[in-house]
Amino acid sequence: MGNKYRSRLEIIADILCVVNDNDIARKTRIMYQANLSYKLLTQYLNDIVEAGLVTFRTEDCYTLTRKGREFLAKFGEYCKHREKAEVQFNQVEDQRVMLEMMCHNVEAMNTNLNVRSVEKRNKLDYK
Repeated sequence: MGNKYRSRLEIIADILCVVNDNDIARKTRIMYQANLSYKLLTQYLNDIVEAGLVTFRTEDCYTLTRKGREFLAKFGEYCKHREKAEVQFNQVEDQRVMLEMMCHNVEAMNTNLNVRSVEKRNKLDYK
């Protein structure tokens, strides 16, 4: 994922993708491919095993369950909807800024444009 910080759901999805892509995955492979520390991985694996998203096999191996595959499918849909909503929100926000600028003189308009571009840049830095 492109974000500097991942949400809990994104981390779970990353773990499940690693397990899904490898049929049977060991902790070390999951840890490296999902980019997690051993401590965080252990916490998440405990949670997702308890939730029934993966099953623990012998020799420290994990496999994806039907519920885990359903989670990945629904997470994919969620990401598409979230992305569309973010695009729409940005368009609405741009319209609001344009309307605000129409209420000010030319100097104020230039200031608002600079503020808006800084706000957008800051938003991207936090993602």
